Amino acid sequence: MTTTLLHVGKAITPNAEVHDAGILIRDGEIERIGRRDEFELPAGASEVRAEDSAAIPGFIDVHIHGAGGRDVMEGSSEALGIITQRVAQFGTTSIVATTVTASTDDTIRAVEGIAKYIPQQFDGNNPCAEILGIHFEGPFLSKERRGVHPTSLLQLPSAEVLQRFLQAASGNARILTIAPELVGAMPCIDAARSLGMVVSIGHTDATYEQARAAIAHGAHHATHAYNAMRPFSHRDPGVIGAVLTSEEVNAELIADGIHVDEIAMKVLLQAKGPEHVVLISDGTPATGMPDGKYKLGGIDVTVVNGVCRDADGKLAGSTLTLDRALRNIVGLGIPFAHAVRMLTLNPAKVLGIEFKKGALRTGADADILLLNEALQVTRVWTRGLSN
Repeated sequence: MTTTLLHVGKAITPNAEVHDAGILIRDGEIERIGRRDEFELPAGASEVRAEDSAAIPGFIDVHIHGAGGRDVMEGSSEALGIITQRVAQFGTTSIVATTVTASTDDTIRAVEGIAKYIPQQFDGNNPCAEILGIHFEGPFLSKERRGVHPTSLLQLPSAEVLQRFLQAASGNARILTIAPELVGAMPCIDAARSLGMVVSIGHTDATYEQARAAIAHGAHHATHAYNAMRPFSHRDPGVIGAVLTSEEVNAELIADGIHVDEIAMKVLLQAKGPEHVVLISDGTPATGMPDGKYKLGGIDVTVVNGVCRDADGKLAGSTLTLDRALRNIVGLGIPFAHAVRMLTLNPAKVLGIEFKKGALRTGADADILLLNEALQVTRVWTRGLSN
């Protein structure tokens, strides 16, 4: 691996903004960060001068189904390689590959493929996002709040089925989305938590009390808050009320301006604070692609003007890229550093990897983005590799 010294206008670290910053990258990690005038250029190192740019950590997407015309449910090395290369172009340097409800056998086949790919994913020389593990979105979801997940393939939570999924994942299971009101949900939540998985409340018609029971069992994450959830009202706060008022819960947000109204986004951000919101894409194979027809798992979807819907007109994931999510959140008046946190440090903390990912700090992976004044990504490093 080469040694590179970045010279940037400012760098966003967990504790401060470092102006006129230097970031030394060696063997795919950040060796040192500080003011540029504190550095000597190491022998044999190259220097990248970008004094008009801001350096931030690479984005971490804990909820993404596909990109570049390919779907994680394909489970093939080709598909996963295309997905990870495409999202890296928009600044996403780590992902949790997210399933969609399918038959048990089809889910296992896809998960086995992803698990097989993960150990060999760095064989190429092109910058690509790292697959950190697998997010199971389905089949333990509410029929009433299923979104586009096929009704016929939804199942009541089953410890036996969950165990088959986890065996197929070969230690790469990271997140389980579950509707806590379903019969059998609590034993599944307990089983997932005992194995260190993040349990997320989602696609749910849960009451406030049912949601709070799940939170008491360790479900401390909420899948795309507001979307596919029992609506909030002043006499029936439901699952949204529990998410908004439970400090221990981190809430995903699709900040594309389509899935959630700007006012509702502001309510969520004010209620949870910048420490407990995780921006996601919920990206589909249509991400980074033109309008047209695509497959989301086994679901036919059509994209018109960048909006992805199924045959019944229901929203079916998004075409959002996380660089655009950053600009959208900053456009709401959220401070830049807070917005960056929601895309980097917060998802890293959810996954328990905040000392290796999601921050510009010594010893962390060199997943680094350069942004111009318009907050557009101008260059990407993934584990020290850039094109």
